[in-house]
Order: sequence, then structure tokens, then C-alpha cells
Amino acid sequence: MSRAHNFNAGPAALPTEVLESAQTETVDFNNTGMSVMELSHRSPDYETVHNQAIASIKSLLDVPDDYEVLLLQGGASLQFPMIPMNFLPQGQTANYILTGSWSEKALKEAKLLGQTRSSASAEESNYTYIPNTSQLGLSEEDAYVHITSNNTIFGTQWQNFDLDWKSPLIADMSSDILSKPIPVERFSMIYAGAQKNLGPSGVTVVIIKKDLLNQSAESVPTLMRYDTHADKNSLYHTPPTFAIYMLNKVLNWIEQNGGAEGMRQRNTEKAELLYNVIDESNGFYQGHAQEESRSYMNVTFNLPSEDLNKKFLQEAKEAGFVGLNGHRSVGGCRASIYNAVSLESCQALKEFMIEFQNNNE
Repeated sequence: MSRAHNFNAGPAALPTEVLESAQTETVDFNNTGMSVMELSHRSPDYETVHNQAIASIKSLLDVPDDYEVLLLQGGASLQFPMIPMNFLPQGQTANYILTGSWSEKALKEAKLLGQTRSSASAEESNYTYIPNTSQLGLSEEDAYVHITSNNTIFGTQWQNFDLDWKSPLIADMSSDILSKPIPVERFSMIYAGAQKNLGPSGVTVVIIKKDLLNQSAESVPTLMRYDTHADKNSLYHTPPTFAIYMLNKVLNWIEQNGGAEGMRQRNTEKAELLYNVIDESNGFYQGHAQEESRSYMNVTFNLPSEDLNKKFLQEAKEAGFVGLNGHRSVGGCRASIYNAVSLESCQALKEFMIEFQNNNE
């Protein structure tokens, strides 16, 4: 059976090599006579996988020694309330930079738990850009600043973190973590659901500075405290063992393909194939994001009419392309080109887009 050209926004494509490797171990992992899904999370065989995954994240992202790497459940959305529960004390204000739907959702949860503000927002343009340095309105009085590094729905992405953030910087990197090198030392906390660049759904990676861990009030419930999970090596309760097993395999695949820098080169080449089609189409394909804010993970675009949008998506589906429907907030089309999406799939989409334009202008 041929593999689909999978452009789903998440859960997203996984490397074929990883899937094939997992397939061979489904019934008997590491000569245990059991699947990894059947192993005790306290067993040496599983703990080796668990610790390898944490070590690989530290290595691939050059995580400094004064950070912890946690593997948590609940998806990135559980971090939306956990962050203010732990780091937004009474009398202080958290600053949420709004660049799309997920930053809006993070802010909504924080408002339930403490005082917030939004010193910068791109909402008035339907999130076509990332606010520039002069628009950010940062303050030393902020308890923390929260950003969403890549916006899957609108197709925009932060290109620069080399700023004076003035207070702890926390980033939701669910859709671009390990798609390129990241200056981890610029952040107090990074969190990311795995199901776009790192593996299947079910596990969330948290990279957190150790000096944040002792800031939680005693009233925060045990399971919602980051120090609980740090103290127990993310084994306080049963972790999502199969998701972590797959995460470890994907991390190995990233390492074998050049690490974070290899992913940056790979993803840049893929994205430029598609953006070149858009830019050279004389307006037939209309990108949603402003050029300087374009995402290298999610390419969003519309065609000249809704009828052509529908025709494009239908013919693309018939040609073996999956997941190209745009979100209702933007409409049109979206190609999510995360780490595991192949250059060949992007080349095939490029050729399809050019042929569709030639047949429908």
C-alpha cells in the first residue's frame, strides 16, 4: 500500500522508518515477550526508554544543566491552567502576546486564575503577522510573558527570540519544537504537545528552568505542580508509555537526520517549495500570513473564490493528498509540513498546485 501525502495539522505525519520499527516490536519489545504497551512503567526495560527520551531532548536542543525536562499527560492545553496555577501569584499580572487561537485559549484559562494583560496582539488583522519588537510592550512587572511560537491555524511563526523579555518567558512550541535549533536559555519554560513534530498524541514535553520549580504555592494540587513531576522523573504516576516510546524513536530519527539543524534545513527547503508557488502565481494563490511572519510549519493560502477552494481540495483529495483543508477561521487551504512530512510530498503538492492553476485560470 502506498503512503498518503499527509499534510494533517495534528496528529500529523510520522516517519515511515519509525512506524516500521515500532511495527516489528509491537508484540515483543526488547526480548521481553511483551509489547512496550504491556510493560510496567517501573520496569528496567521501560525506564531505559523513558530516560533515553529525556536525554535525547536535552542533547538535541542543547538544554542547559539548570533546566528539567518533563514528560507529562493532558496535552499542551493542560499547561494553559497549570502555568498560572504555579507561576501567577496574587497581586501580579501575566502578559499574553496574542498571535492566534491557541494564545487566545491560553489567555482564557489564565484569566480564570489570576490577573492578565495582553500588551500586543495581531487580532485586528485576523492574525496575519507576529507583532514586532516595538509593539510588544514588555514590562519588568509582568509575572511572566507567554507566547505561542508557531500558529497552526493562521500560518505565522516567531522568527526571533533575541529580545529583552524583562521577565520570565514561557512559550507554547507545540507546532515547531525541534523543527530548528532553539535558544532554550532565552526561555524560563517551553512546552509542546508531541503530536506534530515529535511523535503521536498523548505526551507533552516540558522544558523548565529549575529555579521556577520552587515558586508554586502550597495550595496547588499535587498533580498540577511541576516540582511533583520533576522530583519523580516524570514517573509520579503511570506515564503515557507508548507515546513516550514513540517519542524516543522519533527523537532517534531526528538525530540520524542531522538533529535540529538538519530539521531546519529540511523544513526550509520544503516550505520554500510551496511559498515559491504562491509568490509566483500572480495572485491565484493568496497567502494568509505576511511574508516576514510566514510559518515554516503551516502554509496557509486561499484561491480566488470559494468555488475554486472547494474544487482544489476535492481534486487534491482524489490525487492522494490528505489534510489540506484550512481552518474555518481562515478558510481555504493549509499544508502542515512538520518534520516527518517528506520533501517528496511537498514536491508533489507543488506540482499539483502549478497544474491546478494552469487548468483553472
